Amino acid sequence: MFNARLAIFAPLVLVAACATQPNSTPVSVADTIARDPNLSTLSGLVVKAGLSDTLKAAGPYTVFAPTNDAFKSVPAKTMDELAANPARLKAVLSYHVLPAKVTAAQVKPGNAKTAQGANIALSKAGEFVTVEDAMVQKADIMATNGVVHTVDRVLMPPAAR
Repeated sequence: MFNARLAIFAPLVLVAACATQPNSTPVSVADTIARDPNLSTLSGLVVKAGLSDTLKAAGPYTVFAPTNDAFKSVPAKTMDELAANPARLKAVLSYHVLPAKVTAAQVKPGNAKTAQGANIALSKAGEFVTVEDAMVQKADIMATNGVVHTVDRVLMPPAAR
C-alpha cells in the first residue's frame, strides 16, 4: 500500500517542482514578450496589430519593448486613436523594432532604421542604453530570433510627410 502511494505521489511532486521553475528555453521574440507579465500591454497590442506572426518569423529582430508602466503614461486619447486605427498601431509598434539583432554591448551611438522605416537614435553611456528618449531598463532578453530590451517609454514615430 505504501509503495502504491509513493508511486502516485512521486510523479506529482516532480510535476509540481517543474511547474515552479522558470521556463528559460529560448522562444521567439513574440513569445518572449508574451511570457513577461510586465509586457502584457505590448503583447496584446502586438496581437491586435497583426505582428505576432512577423515577430515569430526567422528575423533577426531587436525589440525595444515598452513596459506596462510605459503604456500607462501614454495619454488615453492617443491609446484610443491607436486602438481605432490598426495601421497606425502597427506603425507605432514597428517603430520599436529593428530588423537586426543588437545586444546592449553592440549598441553604437547614432541612428538605426526601424522596421517601420524611420530612424531612431541610439545612445550608450557606460552600461546605460537609450533609444530616443527611452531608457533601456532590462537589456538582452534573448530569443530564438533576436533580442528584447524593455524600455520605460513608448516611442512615437515622426509624422509622415
